[in-house]
Amino acid sequence: MSGGEQKPERYYVGVDVGTGSVRAALVDQSGVLLAFADQPIKKWEPQFNHHEQSSEDIWAACCVVTKNLRETCWDKAGHFFDLPDFLSWKATGVTARSLCSLVCKWTYSAERGWDDSFWKMIGLEDFVADNYSKIGNQVLPPGASLGNGLTPEAARDLGLLPGIAVAVSLIDAHAGGLGVIGADVKGHGLVCEGQPVTSRLAVICGTSSCHMGISKDPIFVPGVWGPYFSAMVPGFWLNEGGQSVTGKLIDHMVEGHAAFPELQVKATARCQSVYAYLNSHLDLIKKAQPVGFLTVDLHVWPDFHGNRSPLADLTLKGMVTGLKLSQDLDDLAILYLATVQAIALGTRFIIEAMEAAGHSISTLFLCGGLSKNPLFVQMHADITGMPVVLSQEVESVLVGAAILGACASGDFASVQEAMAKMSKVGKVVFPRLQDKRYYDKKYQVFLKLVEHQKEYLAIMNDN
Repeated sequence: MSGGEQKPERYYVGVDVGTGSVRAALVDQSGVLLAFADQPIKKWEPQFNHHEQSSEDIWAACCVVTKNLRETCWDKAGHFFDLPDFLSWKATGVTARSLCSLVCKWTYSAERGWDDSFWKMIGLEDFVADNYSKIGNQVLPPGASLGNGLTPEAARDLGLLPGIAVAVSLIDAHAGGLGVIGADVKGHGLVCEGQPVTSRLAVICGTSSCHMGISKDPIFVPGVWGPYFSAMVPGFWLNEGGQSVTGKLIDHMVEGHAAFPELQVKATARCQSVYAYLNSHLDLIKKAQPVGFLTVDLHVWPDFHGNRSPLADLTLKGMVTGLKLSQDLDDLAILYLATVQAIALGTRFIIEAMEAAGHSISTLFLCGGLSKNPLFVQMHADITGMPVVLSQEVESVLVGAAILGACASGDFASVQEAMAKMSKVGKVVFPRLQDKRYYDKKYQVFLKLVEHQKEYLAIMNDN
């Protein structure tokens, strides 16, 4: 699919059961027949002028022709790529796959390779054929140099020179983690300055959020993906937590409120985003108390789209307690604040699960769109009790991708060296520890919300 407006192609299977055979065709949306298959049906004549057929045999024939169609839109495929590997192939002509893509998305093991039994179990045993040529039999670590660099054709299309080094890729969130987690923090008064890089947690926060922690040895964390070897930083094991909706949840809560049209008008009049306006409005209504205390009786459970980490329960729903009849701008601002706090409380929940399993985390490194929101950043510092490091360059995912290119070019001896030189600290936000008791109470309520939700579900399912 190319271009933001283009819709993916859709195809349809038509099946015709006749007297002597079953026929099937693959047809596109414009009615063009793209592939055809047929299969004879058995017939019996127990006596003259008596004809019988088997329903089971007809069903089996339907299955055969449908599979044959698949093998026809299927057998023609030379390779199956994750998007980063497809782009690398377009740039270099090399079909090697990134260890990041295969380990995190394709069930590949950095130690043992492909698992034949898995592909057979899900009916894709043809992926095993020809030494896994369709899904990748050359797997390289992120930052390795691919082939001879840009092909002449790709260089022409990109407006660059042939032969420029192209690096083995990372998934976008992992590139964001790479772009922030290795920054040199000297002189910022951070405890992680004297600690190994494994004490850092990268949080890539946008529409959804990913929490990237690394370790020297594999750590298995219930509800957190991984551990994946060398999937982000070469030589380290990666654990990846996540929240299914974060930026999207904030948008949903704010835009669905009755006062949202008023907010839009006032924000536009000040030439501000709606969130900058809400942040300033919260400062106006907080009076003498810290802004976070405005939600003392308003609490949100943020899993409106299920929980990814650490509960790994897609059936969970969102919860809000403490609603009133009023729907003015003050109420919208406080609901927005409670939602931001709920996301930060969810990050604390993930961190505690990771630490219970063996991680030791002292500092958060935030990047992504939400890291531009000072309220979001401060709430993460206050609620986790940890300092938050923001990058000098806001587009950390792009910096991470450039780090890979710098390593592939040979300008740095390792990804770690490139990380230390190219990642720069922009700002550090420290937690307001005087508010710790309040946020500990909010966290207790946060955990009670999901506990109660599960109790409600048990009551309703009780026969």
